Amino acid sequence: MTEKSIIILGAGLAGLSAGCYARMNGYRVRVFEQDTRPGGLCTSWERKGYTVHGNMAFIGGSGPGVAYHRIWRELGVVPGMRMIEYEYLIIFKGRDGTTLSMPNDLDRLEKDWKEFAPEDAKRIEDFAAGARTFARYDVPIEKAPELMGPGDMARLLLTRYPLLRAVGKWKKVSIGEFAEGFKNSMVRDSLLVWGRIFSPELPVALLMAILAWGHKKSCGFPEGGALRMARAIESRLLELGGEVHYRSRVGKILVDGDRAVGIRLADGSEHRADYVISAADGRTTIFDMLEGRYVDGKIQRYYERVPLAAPTIIVGLGVARTFEDVPWSGAGTVYFLDKPVHIAGREIRELRPMIYNFDPTLAPAGKTFVRFYIPSDYDYWSSLARDPEDYRAEKERIAETLVGFLDGLYPGFASRLEMRDVATPLTFERYTGNWKASPLGWDCTTKTFFRRMRKTLPGLGQFFMTGQWVEPGGGIPTVAVSGRNVIQLVCRRDKKAFKVRVP
Repeated sequence: MTEKSIIILGAGLAGLSAGCYARMNGYRVRVFEQDTRPGGLCTSWERKGYTVHGNMAFIGGSGPGVAYHRIWRELGVVPGMRMIEYEYLIIFKGRDGTTLSMPNDLDRLEKDWKEFAPEDAKRIEDFAAGARTFARYDVPIEKAPELMGPGDMARLLLTRYPLLRAVGKWKKVSIGEFAEGFKNSMVRDSLLVWGRIFSPELPVALLMAILAWGHKKSCGFPEGGALRMARAIESRLLELGGEVHYRSRVGKILVDGDRAVGIRLADGSEHRADYVISAADGRTTIFDMLEGRYVDGKIQRYYERVPLAAPTIIVGLGVARTFEDVPWSGAGTVYFLDKPVHIAGREIRELRPMIYNFDPTLAPAGKTFVRFYIPSDYDYWSSLARDPEDYRAEKERIAETLVGFLDGLYPGFASRLEMRDVATPLTFERYTGNWKASPLGWDCTTKTFFRRMRKTLPGLGQFFMTGQWVEPGGGIPTVAVSGRNVIQLVCRRDKKAFKVRVP
């Protein structure tokens, strides 16, 4: 029997994942990517012998014991890549020198925090108990949610009722709300910073899940960084017989009657397939490539009202020294500043360097890569870029500010600096096409967390979407599973049993 064919837009993790599972199920696969390499926002780049690591801090499922681990096995990431586990999720340094850490051990976290803030003992116990529930019960990922029926839901209630209850309770509470309930100012301020890093409306349930992964030693960092991980999935796709075409910007999705039948590239060439799956930017897909013809009120409201995750500035620094005494942490160390600094039009009251002393592959021998990840404002950069000189000057000023800060922490840092690189929201927009450079698509809030968005568009057959624009909150494991799930929907359409193969 002739294989049915699938065209996939975008070689980010969702697109590569969809391609791998499509090949496992006997579909001919062609992935078209506008950039010169895979990964999308999950990326890295080289500067003067250093690897500037992009958006990723850690991945859930890096080790056994968490359901996401099977996804990374199926996609060829593990065991081939070494996963580095952290001692701490994040560390906070107060203005008075006080240190508060989130260790990746829930018993230790509860003990340390209760000793630090005995006045908040009951609240800390509740928080640790919730995280332990996430550690005891895995999130079900075997079957796409769209395919789950009453029997599946009944089994979930029987086998994971405590988890469902915990999710139901803690997904409604934002980090900001939770933090305000603490009496201890250092604990309160530290949790509020976590919210500023990701989103003040981030549900507490997500932080609990991350701590649960860390507790199970399954929230690590892929040695070599994000691009190396994307390359591993690309290799898996190629081994399965899929194709990836780079420098291939899609201009239009071709439609015949009420069916998607292929794509037209920016160079005018056309490519046909039985199915089209977009893992590209959602807004560009719906309103540009499909000219807004397949939209209902619900989809329109998403793109008009649902908040976006804040775009970021990434500053990479390469320094000719080591940091043996700095503990390994997934999200780095937050320093509360005596005086705020101004970065890209914002007043910043804390800085969070990530010192990659745990991954020597990111720097030459005896040297270290250091990164700052700073939420920023797309409109600020868009306006600034009208004058290229102003744009470059602001990037230089930011780098100087951060180098000066590190020189204060580690005297001699500035004199040993060998590399600096500043990527703004416009950098990520240019390379990925993401709407307003949002690194996670929709913001993950108490209202969007666990919201299910359709992977199809009204009135358009043989077409699906996958990735962060149909999975609110995004995240690396989430988009990899999204690629898996969308192929389950394709298989159901073709009345085929969904199959997976582990290399």
